[in-house]
Amino acid sequence: MRTFSAVIVALFLSAPSYAQKAVVFPTSDGGVVSADSYGTGERGVVLAHGGRFNKGSWEKQAQTLAAAGFRVLAIDFRGYGQSRGPGDSAPMSAPLHLDVLAAVRYLRKTGAKTVAVVGASMGGGAAGDASILSEPGTIGRLVFLGSAPNDPAEKLKAASLFIVARNDANADGLRLPGIRAQYEKAPQPKELIILDGSAHAQFLFQTDQGEKVMREILRFLSAK
Repeated sequence: MRTFSAVIVALFLSAPSYAQKAVVFPTSDGGVVSADSYGTGERGVVLAHGGRFNKGSWEKQAQTLAAAGFRVLAIDFRGYGQSRGPGDSAPMSAPLHLDVLAAVRYLRKTGAKTVAVVGASMGGGAAGDASILSEPGTIGRLVFLGSAPNDPAEKLKAASLFIVARNDANADGLRLPGIRAQYEKAPQPKELIILDGSAHAQFLFQTDQGEKVMREILRFLSAK
C-alpha cells in the first residue's frame, strides 16, 4: 500500500491539467471579487494570496488540489486585478475578510458542502478574520502560511494548521513568536509546523520545502 506521501508525490508528477475558469461574484459591502476556479466536487477550497502575489500565483497548488478532488477558488483581493471594493486603494487595511467570505458563499451556492481556506501572509490574516466573524461551520478548516488571524485566535471557529519557517522575518523581527502566540490561543483541533529556512508564506513553494508544504496542506484538508 502506498503511503500518503507517495500519493502526494504521484499527484505532483501525474496530475491532469484542470481547466481554469474565470468567475466573478459580489461581496457584502458592494465590491466584486475576480477569481479562478479549478476542479469539481463537494469539497471547496479558497486560496487567499499574500500582498506580493495574486490569484495566478496559486495555479500549481490549485491544480494539485483539484487533482485530489477539491473544487478550488483562487481569488484576487480587492485592489488586485479586476477585484474592487471599499478600501481597495490600500488593501492591507481594507476589509479583506469580506472577500474571503464572498468566495466561501460562492462555493457553497455552487455545490460545495464544506469549504476550507488556505491563506498566505495578508491572505491568512483575512482568512482567520473571516472565520472569527462568520457563523460556526461556515469555514471548516484553515491553513495559515506565515500568518495568523489579525483578530484574537481564541475566537477562531475552524480547525487550523499553521505553517511557518523558523527564520521568517520582517522589519519588526521574526514572525514565529507572534504566530506561535496566536497558535497557542487557537481552539483545538490545531497544528503548528515549523520549517527550516526563512521563506515567507507563498515563497515556501519556491524552495525545497515546497513539496512538503503541499503534502501537509493536502493531509490536513483531507482529514476526516
